[in-house]
Amino acid sequence: MELKLLNDQGGQAATLQASDALFGRDYNEALIHQVVVAYMANARSGNRAQKGRAEVSKSTRKPWRQKGTGRARAGMASSPLWRGGGRIFPNSPEDNFSQKLNRKMYRAGVASILSQLAREGRLAVVENFSVEAPKTRLLSQKLKGMGLDSVLVITDEFDENLFLSSRNLHKVLVLEVSETDPVSLVHYDRVIVTKGALAKMEEAWQ
Repeated sequence: MELKLLNDQGGQAATLQASDALFGRDYNEALIHQVVVAYMANARSGNRAQKGRAEVSKSTRKPWRQKGTGRARAGMASSPLWRGGGRIFPNSPEDNFSQKLNRKMYRAGVASILSQLAREGRLAVVENFSVEAPKTRLLSQKLKGMGLDSVLVITDEFDENLFLSSRNLHKVLVLEVSETDPVSLVHYDRVIVTKGALAKMEEAWQ
């Protein structure tokens, strides 16, 4: 599979031969959907909670006598049928939303995403991607000069200047190869990969 090799102005300088196993797969929408949903589900934390009828602050006294009032029978004010009562099936912080996903399926899903990005011309390779200082303005000017707006930059190693420069740009994300995830790959309009990162991706995900 041939990938576009961009210059510093964002133009195509040449083409680069890449692995067909990683960038030449067929588009599998069902698999990509399963991988993305599983990744997002596994990232969820148990941070929601509701109170059951045993936990709400209500008296256990019977509100009124059983018979003779003309009203419906009531046992206590914590009944789920009453306003302010406990929930019948309350959400718990211990809820587990994780989904099992085989490593082979995950890699195949990521490869399918990368292949589709390459076919659509949304994925390109650069020799190197860096900025001289940790300044948002420098990175913004660099991306504007290359004609990039919403972009995911994948690097082969951590670049502090690049990372700090990208934090205030909400349409820009910089990740190392080991941190790359399927949700980020499908979220941004363009994906830029350094040559060093491309070699690591082919080694890790084939």
